[in-house]
Amino acid sequence: MTGVSQAVTGSEAPAAQRTALVDVVIPVHNEEGALPGCLEVLQRHLEEDFPFQWCVTVVDNASTDATLRVAHELAERSDRVRVLHLDSKGRGLALRTAWGYSDADVVVYMDVDLSTGLNGLLPLVAPLVNGHSDLAIGSRLASNARTVRGGKRELISRCYNKIIRWTHGARFSDAQCGFKAVRTDVVRPLLERVRDDSWFFDTELLLLAEYNGLRVHEVPVDWVEDVDTRVDVVRTALDDISGLVHVARAKATGTGRVSGLPRRPAPQAAHPRAVLAEPKNGLLWQVVSFGAIGALSTGITAVLYALLRGWWPPLVANLVVLVLTTLWNTEANRRFTFLNQSGSAGRIHLQGLIVFALYYVVTSGALLALQAANPDPSRWLEVLVLVVSSVVGTALRFVLLRSWVFRTPASTEEEES
Repeated sequence: MTGVSQAVTGSEAPAAQRTALVDVVIPVHNEEGALPGCLEVLQRHLEEDFPFQWCVTVVDNASTDATLRVAHELAERSDRVRVLHLDSKGRGLALRTAWGYSDADVVVYMDVDLSTGLNGLLPLVAPLVNGHSDLAIGSRLASNARTVRGGKRELISRCYNKIIRWTHGARFSDAQCGFKAVRTDVVRPLLERVRDDSWFFDTELLLLAEYNGLRVHEVPVDWVEDVDTRVDVVRTALDDISGLVHVARAKATGTGRVSGLPRRPAPQAAHPRAVLAEPKNGLLWQVVSFGAIGALSTGITAVLYALLRGWWPPLVANLVVLVLTTLWNTEANRRFTFLNQSGSAGRIHLQGLIVFALYYVVTSGALLALQAANPDPSRWLEVLVLVVSSVVGTALRFVLLRSWVFRTPASTEEEES
């Protein structure tokens, strides 16, 4: 049976020495009707199709019906089912408490309605057990996932996850699917920094994990919506937007860095005679990559400005458009253009804001000059001026990003020595 790899701190993970224990945590609030069927199906699946040792922890979130009594009755029938009661509500609080106290090697979270197909459980857990990944999530938005749900929730979910990717550069596709697993040696240090105790808990945990260099494994799942939900989708989405701002602030100030996490070594070739490629980071590559990203940004800027200008004055519309396009433009350049970036995240974010301010001065100055020369210009003349000024601002931005924000390691070391 596969063992559990310990924290990765050297060139490779040590050999596993013991059998994995997986703790499946199920938060419940007023689920006296759903809980028995959930445990019956889940236990049968774990007994018949799950190769690791397991236990189930039911976390009662301040239920006002008979959920706690039902949970205890079900636990009396199996020594692998445990019950934890909390006096306060909150899915994040339930997971924080259960995961923090669990004696398992891997902790799992799934919803009591079993909306996610259990055939995804083993693919979710296996990469954590063998040490390949640190966290694993089910995704309803992956290309080969299969879902059955209403249009309203589908739209809100896709929009929310797009916002996460645009604003934080997240690589995962589905932050809030109720199907996740984490190695306990990884999650405990993270839990000390995760602030939210409600529905944003999942997103905050994942964003901090990626920010600290942890590997998130994603599993496409089969998912069927249970319409008997306790979730206020719109209110939850608004709370999540507030949470994204909080996490962005933590990243910008450096408080999102978590000590005590396993650090994965840089990728190394296994073959002794492998010929390794150097990352493309010369001036030609930077110009081509930055130009392609900039061209796409300029096109998006023009389209969005033409739309928003019908509602807002020129400067307001320009500011909103630039904020939206700059969020993903900077992230794209971090990933594809300036590969050998250096320096602290706080410095990069601060200098990026200054570059954005200069870019805004160039484009807004052009619009103000147009207004001074022609108090009533046509809409498309405004767009043309904005496009031209965007090209000039983009060239200035490239120079500043290359020479100042994303300095090469050599130049940075010379300055810091």
